[in-house]
Amino acid sequence: MGIVKAAINSLKGTLADQWLEVIEATDMGDDTVFCEGTKIRKGENVKGSDGTVSNGSVIHVYPNQFMMLVDGGKVIDYTAEEGYYKVDDSSMPSLFNGDFKEALKDSFNRMKFGGQTPQKQRVFFVNLQEIKGLKFGTRNPINYFDNFYNAELFLRAHGNYSVKITDPLRFYAEAVPRNKSYVRMNDINEQYLSEFLEALQSAIGQMSVDGIRISHIQSKGRELGKYMADILDADWNQMRGMEIQSVGIASISYDEESQKLINMRNQGAMLSDAAIREGYVQGSIARGMEAAGSNSAGAAAAFMGMGVGMNAAGGFMNTASATNMAQMQMQQAQMQQMQVQKAASAAPAGSWTCECGAVNTGKFCGECGKPAQKKEWFCTECGAKNTGKFCSECGKARG
Repeated sequence: MGIVKAAINSLKGTLADQWLEVIEATDMGDDTVFCEGTKIRKGENVKGSDGTVSNGSVIHVYPNQFMMLVDGGKVIDYTAEEGYYKVDDSSMPSLFNGDFKEALKDSFNRMKFGGQTPQKQRVFFVNLQEIKGLKFGTRNPINYFDNFYNAELFLRAHGNYSVKITDPLRFYAEAVPRNKSYVRMNDINEQYLSEFLEALQSAIGQMSVDGIRISHIQSKGRELGKYMADILDADWNQMRGMEIQSVGIASISYDEESQKLINMRNQGAMLSDAAIREGYVQGSIARGMEAAGSNSAGAAAAFMGMGVGMNAAGGFMNTASATNMAQMQMQQAQMQQMQVQKAASAAPAGSWTCECGAVNTGKFCGECGKPAQKKEWFCTECGAKNTGKFCSECGKARG
């Protein structure tokens, strides 16, 4: 027994005019991975009716569906190509591989499908679309060494992932329960979710080794999916005929100690800037004056108390402010020096830089009008330093 492509009568135009009864997938929802075929009569849906097929039965396969003709638990023919097919007892298995090509035929030849004594032929469908929206969340924190923070941090991750069936025959043999005729991904996902979370921990650890900052993980969903594929796909493909398609991180949270370390490191990085540090000092003074002004015991007493405190801490505040201002001036001088060096490196040949910083090529500065300073040179004969065309000591012309 096998299936053959059903011929369409071009004169009548539609298949519904030729066949009053067609077998289709029962309910191929977004998260459905496996279901039995159901007879659909013209003008009505007889869902739940006996899906037994016999010689001459017509089967309709939609895009992204894999159809199997099963006899007593054994796959006797299949197709991965959309269209209408007719059951023909006199034909050999057709094995329409579609995009799977010879790989699917190899699985068909290797697989040993056990089952009951042949009693009736049934039609089953496997969903070849990407199964999306599978939720995950790490129960325990995952350790992550971040080179930027130079610390071992601990995070929890929540999000969604998707899978795709890549070998429907293997999936049917290894993943579909034998007593089920309708299977959603969530029905069989418990074991796979445990394996997924184990692989997720390994993948996040590999991202740490590769130097990716912990704060960038949430935006690295595509890269994380590739890490997961490298870890899981070999096993899942070989054992169950499916693979990871994508991983989306919805949220990342840190344990309390890790959050403290991150906050402390970020605050330290900000306060290393003298301008920010000086603003913090001045803000502290302003907040103290504001608090004194709102003191219910009286502003005068509060300001007197604040004055005593400020006298006690005045030396520290003045020293801190002076240090900040000195560093700010040094930073400004360094920036100006860098700008001058950058301008000089980009200056055309034969140009000179005026005291005001302008780069010129003429005899006078185009910004302040000062004349160009004559370049000094040393005489190769007597070693004297000169600025004119001839040496002032021995009279030798400039070389």
